[in-house]
Amino acid sequence: MPDASAKPTLLEQLRVQSETMRAGETAARRPVEEALQAIDRSLWHAFKWLDEALGHLEVIRPKVVHQYRLDGVLTIVNPQYDRGFVSYRRKPLAGLDVLEHVELFYRLVGETPVVVKCQPAAAGPIEDKLRASHVPYHYQTEHDEPRIVRTGVFTITPAITASVRFAPDYRRQVVVATVRNIDRFETLTMEFPGEGVTEAVLEDLIRFVLGEANTFLRRAPLAGVGTRRETPMVAEPPVYYIEKTARVR
Repeated sequence: MPDASAKPTLLEQLRVQSETMRAGETAARRPVEEALQAIDRSLWHAFKWLDEALGHLEVIRPKVVHQYRLDGVLTIVNPQYDRGFVSYRRKPLAGLDVLEHVELFYRLVGETPVVVKCQPAAAGPIEDKLRASHVPYHYQTEHDEPRIVRTGVFTITPAITASVRFAPDYRRQVVVATVRNIDRFETLTMEFPGEGVTEAVLEDLIRFVLGEANTFLRRAPLAGVGTRRETPMVAEPPVYYIEKTARVR
């Protein structure tokens, strides 16, 4: 019967140490590939989930409980979901074929065009705001009898284009989400853990899109900032606008 109190021989000690180190090296190698595949699987599930969700929304076309303001220009209140789609792109990485990004786009629409009249000198700043927010518009001028330009007239289509882009950073094992125009004219960047874009997160995202709750914003920290920031707007010129508001009832 072997003596349990006997001291291990040198060879036995070396064997244990080498096996421990070999197991550790194997474990260190495996998670890299497994982590890449896990992130890829998570985002592929997100693509399929979002693709189905947007298909249902396009049939239902619900009202969205958000207000979109361009200060001094217009306010779009409770627009309607119009249409959307989800796209993805793949790339080779470390011998694997993985997702480079998953991105959803959708469009919200108001009920009637918005007419904004302004002094001609103010047309430039208004146009800058509309272009920055990707809101469709048509501009023309009104003249008096001597053909002098008196008023600039913007006819604005109350439509909002919004998007969410999930881009994995496989090196850091995080997913960077860029959120644009979800509940206002602004862009936010959030960082999720590698497998953090779960079905619960996607559910919160759709609720956020519809204006039912903003829990999605608490699912991950904003990248590089501690608080939510507005998209900078062009400074207001010293003129008066005739403002009309698009409202969907």
